[in-house]
This record gives sequence, structure tokens and C-alpha cells, in this order.
Amino acid sequence: MVMMNNDYNMIKLAEVDSTNEYAKKIAKAGAKHFTVVIAEKQSAGKGRLGRRFLSHAGTGIFMSIVLRPDIEPEMASRLTLVAAVAVRRVLNNICQLETAIKWPNDLVSDGKKVCGILTEMSTEMGRVKYVILGVGINVSNESFEDELSDVATSILMLTGKRYDKETIIEAVLKEFLLYYEKFLITGDLSCIKREYDSCLVNKDKMVKIINGNTVLQGICRGVGNAGELLVETEKGMEKIISGEVSVRGVYGYV
Repeated sequence: MVMMNNDYNMIKLAEVDSTNEYAKKIAKAGAKHFTVVIAEKQSAGKGRLGRRFLSHAGTGIFMSIVLRPDIEPEMASRLTLVAAVAVRRVLNNICQLETAIKWPNDLVSDGKKVCGILTEMSTEMGRVKYVILGVGINVSNESFEDELSDVATSILMLTGKRYDKETIIEAVLKEFLLYYEKFLITGDLSCIKREYDSCLVNKDKMVKIINGNTVLQGICRGVGNAGELLVETEKGMEKIISGEVSVRGVYGYV
């Protein structure tokens, strides 16, 4: 089903392997800027660093947005942080749910993940052809499987209430568009840096940065205007770029 809106086109699917993969296919075929793909169920949902994203039918919001920003490729990953701030505001306003951001792409509450964001990009001749922004929100899950029970939660589990997914989706798209337009004006995160830092779960706490077999430990001091995580170590301030790294609290997930 395709729905039209002044700001975006929306494609609704009953089931798909991954909304991000579907969005890539239609982006390659010429899908317009701000085409939104939403599925009731994903059979092969994708998370960051190749992790799977649990996607049972009817339990969550599984959504990907096709973006065609006129930006340099190194700026694309910053959209993950822009989206995190937008989703956080919606969960607070609509669900009265306080969440924090676990850099660069998770929203957490009560020490567990309630939302994940995945940004993927295609380039040509050194310019961005398109960016796919995937957003997965655990809405009405009543429980999680063994390996996820310690790190995942849902809006229902946190609030005891069931919220209309369509209302949340519409609000997320509206809020993200506002932040996205601000981001395009500045080209960096100066427009959201203060807000982002204020809700960064590890701010001023000891963290471990894991990159393969290398582990760096220090105190998180917030993010820079380019979206990098600032970590104060014994050797000075390190700038951690989003990529093949994992950030953990010293004593657990956050």
C-alpha cells in the first residue's frame, strides 16, 4: 500500500525481510526523497554491526526512510544522532516515557534498549546518492527471548500501556523532519549538541570502547559537532568515530 503526504510517500508492507533492504532496492530504482517504508513484520531485521533486530508481527515499529541529502559522505552517519533526538522527544511527549541515548544509535530506558537506529549509505563520484535511515521501536512486546531479556525492553513493559503505532510513526516523521532541516542548514550537530549531551546515558561516566580486540577505557564527555564521541583517557581526549566500534558501560550494557 502506498500513501501520499505533502512531506513524504509511505509504503506499508505486511512482511518483508528488512525494511532497510527494501528501501535500498527502491532507492536504487529511483524512489523519491523521504519515501517511508513500514512493515508489520521483518523476517531478517538488521541492527548495527550485523546484529539482528527482533521483529515479530504487531509488536513494534519497523520503518526505513529514503533520504537524498546534498551532503558529503562523512556527514551521513550524523543522521543517526539526529534521528535519536527526534525519536526520544516523541517517546517523551506521546508515551510520557523518559529515555536516554546510548551513542550512537540506541534509546534506552531502565537500562535496556527500547529503540535502535541504523543508517546506511550509497555514494557515487564522492557524493551521497541516498541514505537509508532505519528506525526500530519496541512498542508492545510483552517479553523478550533469552539472550535479549537482559538488554531489551518495550514501551508496554515500561509504561504498562499500549500506544497506537500510527500515532507514534506520524509524530516521529514530523519531528525528524524538523531536526533534519536544521541539520542541513548547519551541516553538523551544533543545532542538537546541547540536547544530545543532556540525554547521553554515559555522560561523565566510565565507558569501554571495543574495536575488535582493542579496548579503550575512559570517561565519556559528550559528543563533538561531527557526531564523534569524546572520551577522556589517561593520554588525553580521544574522538571516537561511529563505525565498527561498540560502546559499553564498565559494569554492563549502559
